[in-house]
Amino acid sequence: MRPEERRGERPALRIANCSGFFGDRLSAAREMIEGGPIDVLTGDWLAELTMYVLYKTRERDGGYARTFLRQMEEVLPLCLERGITVVANAGGLDPPGCAAAVRELARRQGVEVRVASVAGDDLSGRIPELRDKGEGFVNLDTGERWLEGADVVTANAYLGAAPIAAALAAGAQVVVTGRVTDASLVVGPGIDAFGWGPGDLDPLAGAVVAGHIIECGAQCTGGNYAFFDEVPGLDRCGFPLVELHGDGSAVVTKHPGTGGVVSVGTVTAQLLYEIGSPRYLSPDAVARFDTISLAQDGPDRVRVSGTRGEPPPPSLKVAANLAGGWRNSMTLVLSGGRIREKAAVAEAAIWAAVPGGRGAFSDTAVELVGDTGGEGAAFLRVAVRGEEQAVVGRGFSAAVVETTLASYPGTYFTAAPVGASEVARYWPTLVDAALVVPAVELDGAPVGPLEPWLAPPADPEESEGPGAVRDTGVGRTAAPARALHLVEVPLGVLVGARSGDKGGNANVGLWADTDEVFAWVNDELSVERLRGLLPEAAELPIDRYALSNLRAVNFVVHGILGWGVASNLQLDSQAKGLAERVRARSVRVPAALVTLRAVAARLDGWPRPIAGKVN
Repeated sequence: MRPEERRGERPALRIANCSGFFGDRLSAAREMIEGGPIDVLTGDWLAELTMYVLYKTRERDGGYARTFLRQMEEVLPLCLERGITVVANAGGLDPPGCAAAVRELARRQGVEVRVASVAGDDLSGRIPELRDKGEGFVNLDTGERWLEGADVVTANAYLGAAPIAAALAAGAQVVVTGRVTDASLVVGPGIDAFGWGPGDLDPLAGAVVAGHIIECGAQCTGGNYAFFDEVPGLDRCGFPLVELHGDGSAVVTKHPGTGGVVSVGTVTAQLLYEIGSPRYLSPDAVARFDTISLAQDGPDRVRVSGTRGEPPPPSLKVAANLAGGWRNSMTLVLSGGRIREKAAVAEAAIWAAVPGGRGAFSDTAVELVGDTGGEGAAFLRVAVRGEEQAVVGRGFSAAVVETTLASYPGTYFTAAPVGASEVARYWPTLVDAALVVPAVELDGAPVGPLEPWLAPPADPEESEGPGAVRDTGVGRTAAPARALHLVEVPLGVLVGARSGDKGGNANVGLWADTDEVFAWVNDELSVERLRGLLPEAAELPIDRYALSNLRAVNFVVHGILGWGVASNLQLDSQAKGLAERVRARSVRVPAALVTLRAVAARLDGWPRPIAGKVN
């Protein structure tokens, strides 16, 4: 059957999400099944950090997400009764083992189910072989060559949607995968339902965008939203679903009566989450984020259309974790006045108590946060990382504890000392896609051989496009502001923002509600301006991309998270609060912007008065 014929069979495929991370709301699967009609239930469990967590708990929990089994225990019979397909990456490091556990669960419940697993992503045992075949495994973030003799903890290639579609075509009712791209959980059912082939780049790219929007669960229905006071029912946000069409367009929505909101703003916020350039790379298709069109399609309904697709790259991304030593931290509480002076005394006492001082560790971080004015409490967090467990563990914590009666007045800690914990160094890299062969099994038997998923060759001249401006932080400064009719306001009055981690890098995406505000943002928020708003990024490389179709600007700050979340010592180790820190900074803007209805309505939510006269 030709793809265009299959596309006419159904108006839309309703694909729901019930998990955005390992640890998300357990009741979400039942809520999505019982809240309204859906065709497919998906869930994302695998962040970059999660693969390392699963490695550390593999002996106890099998290397896959057991919370997925708890959800299936509640909903599997109902899914089978209603013909709902389940697609989840909960297989982690052992997809076949997770599939076997689902079959055992079904047996105990007295139901019959066809369960498929998708594996082949695990490259941890193949590094020497692939190196012999010419794979360099250069670090994408730092440009470093592969560390010879490195202790590889995990190494997983990001597979695409084709093996998921193959499993569904073979009759699977539940598909559990290892490391696939988050969006592939949506793209795979789309391929199966609408018959897309490798050349259907625009529909595939549209499905990639739909998958990116719902992959983080309630983050597109009002969760973690910059303008949180505009979200009703934030205490219990509903999880999202998309109505995916054969042309790749989709409507993002949620079940009636659930908390949260689906608006152009909440969808824009999620589109900007953890992205880089407007060319969003995927093994299914490159989705051009500078072509996406958003429109409110009714209450809690946002139509996403117009996405253009390009051929996928010839390589797959690989997320590897290398043994990175040990880390530890302790937090001291400081009260009353002279907080900064007390913090200096505390820090000096700690380093004096450690044999070898601060130099005994390969990396350290000291953060002073909280009320430094003396009316509340401030917190001094000291974190260390090193190669020797004893030095980082008891050697560090004992040194901190022994300052208890010999430091600043009022010394105490937030918690008792703990031992050192192992850490991993995140190593993002690439591998030739032809060298990674997915393995699909249905009820333990191989499915295949799989048809090669061969997209048209990519155009080597393809650029970032007219909607993008790339800036490495050199030479571009903001246009000089006019001297008259300026007011000073927190940036967050004008724009929303969202940030997140990608290995050792972080992105900060900012968007405006109006064309007038976006024009100011696009003209004024240069890389150098961001450095002024974010001092910790002053010396780091920064890329800047404009997305005028979304009224947005995205910054990628390289190296701000060091080796990545599994090893960095910062309190905000995943850069989730970075955007909010930027929004809290004051900026001088034309007074006319502040009088716009969309902006003026948000002024009362900020404690700082406006500086300057509004005419």
